[in-house]
Amino acid sequence: MTGSFLIQAAVFLAAAAIAAPIAKKLHISSVIGYLAAGVLIGPFGLGFVYAVYQVESILHIAEYGVTLLLFLIGLELKPKRLWTMRGSIFGLGGSQVAISAVLLIPAVAYMGVRWDLAVLVGFALALSSTAFVLQVLEEKGELTSRHGRAAFSVLLFQDMAAIPLIAIVPLLGAGGADDGVSLTKIVSAIGAILLVILIGRYVLSTLYRLVAMTGVREAMTASALLTVVGVVLLMEFAGLSAALGAFLAGALLADSPYRHQIESDIAPFEGLLLGLFFTAVGMALNLQVLVEQFGFVMVSVVGLLTIKAIVLYGLGRWHGLDNRAARRLALAVSQGGEFAFVIFTTALGENVIGRELSELLTVIVTLSMLATPLLLLADELLTRVRSVDGRPYDEMPDEQGHVVIAGFGRFGQIVARILQARGIPFTALDGSAEQVDLVTKFGGQAYYGDATRLSILEAAQVGKARAFVLAIGNVEISLKTAELVRRHFPHVPVYARARNRKHVHELMDLGIDIIRRETFLSSLDITRELLRGLGDSEQEVSRTVETFREFDRRHLYDDYAHYTDQQKLQAQAKQRSEELKELFAQDETDLGNVVPRSDIE
Repeated sequence: MTGSFLIQAAVFLAAAAIAAPIAKKLHISSVIGYLAAGVLIGPFGLGFVYAVYQVESILHIAEYGVTLLLFLIGLELKPKRLWTMRGSIFGLGGSQVAISAVLLIPAVAYMGVRWDLAVLVGFALALSSTAFVLQVLEEKGELTSRHGRAAFSVLLFQDMAAIPLIAIVPLLGAGGADDGVSLTKIVSAIGAILLVILIGRYVLSTLYRLVAMTGVREAMTASALLTVVGVVLLMEFAGLSAALGAFLAGALLADSPYRHQIESDIAPFEGLLLGLFFTAVGMALNLQVLVEQFGFVMVSVVGLLTIKAIVLYGLGRWHGLDNRAARRLALAVSQGGEFAFVIFTTALGENVIGRELSELLTVIVTLSMLATPLLLLADELLTRVRSVDGRPYDEMPDEQGHVVIAGFGRFGQIVARILQARGIPFTALDGSAEQVDLVTKFGGQAYYGDATRLSILEAAQVGKARAFVLAIGNVEISLKTAELVRRHFPHVPVYARARNRKHVHELMDLGIDIIRRETFLSSLDITRELLRGLGDSEQEVSRTVETFREFDRRHLYDDYAHYTDQQKLQAQAKQRSEELKELFAQDETDLGNVVPRSDIE
């Protein structure tokens, strides 16, 4: 028995260790990698995990990954912020579930399912995958975007909506109303939620403070995991969603000074269990059902995705999202979800639906989940094509003696605001139509255009400009633009933003002299404040910061001669560190004896 367990554990760890890196190498979501690995090792693939009941057991364990994910998300959301989201949670989320279910119920009934069961299945299919959506959006850096926040609101409402749906299942089975919802269960549910709130508010912070005082790192990790497991047990005892309880506990700890420590302790377990969850979902895919009813399954998957996507897109636009954001919301949240598996499994156990229907619905939901990262990837590729060949670039004003700013993000906008205040004309370009639209909404002025295209630079009258400000954050695009400007407009001075030292050296290769690293001066400024706060005199602060500033600038220029030699740079970095220590150790009071200032920061 032990050997069998270790073999299966090895199989799962191998799948997790191989699937995600391969997916990353192929530039696709790690979710797809885990799903594919699950299909491969599952009972309907190569059969390393050979029994359906084993898959269900693994899926039940892996669902704790979803629980940990919601706990970590709760840590990022303070209760005050959560309260401000109530409109989108109940308005957007409630509308999505209701409208999607109303449209899906007739489609389910058309499959030959009786109407009362069609209602249950329709609402189950209206729910989406919290784990999939949040993982994919987080990977793409879209979780904090407007459509990311809207998606989170919808998913949070769905988690709450799943509770009564799961509770209703026994009412439809042979057990009758005696096994269904009762006043006792309602009171237990409310009591459990209140208990989680009270413990999270008044007990957990004290507990973590006492554990932190011991200085034992493992104890803090154990306490964090105990918090999640305890909440899960309490919520399951009350018949509620463990994921919802974990989110609530996390939100109540969002103000805790130990929030970051808890997050770092739990994150590895969350990542591993989520990978296991996605792998288990892949294993649950019954390939025999897929082969035997391929046409019907594909039509059902497309129908499910289309219905939910249309509803989500319409609601997104109604709630003020622009076209792209509403489209991303629709594609991200249109799949079926893990709560559908729970509902179908519960319904199967209560003899509400048959195994054949349960397996068919599970395949449909699984394939819809698999389609999500692919749809988002396709949308990104199409958007990239449209940005070049679709929406035409803006017409540029006929200027002379102006400044051209390429890149109108945070950096470029600050430059533009100062020029505008001084009455100096400028033409700002940005390759993102969404960024241009956003700036315009806030009263700014920018033009949609790709600065890596000579025709756009000519339209912006770069040849007649007094200066060219290179404020593009992407290093590759920045260098391509710089090379184009230097080659075709060598008489125009270029003022460049650089991401790091290597970017500085690459810009110097192109003959650009006036360069500023984007965080260098702000880092020095905050260090000034830090040293003042630590009690250094103003003379000591100035001497320390200026000494470092000139030392770093001088060696930045020296390193240019061999910046492509990584080993040489590493060796010099260690040597420079010792030089700097010796320099600070000297009692230099003559602040005027510094290296003349260069144009490179």
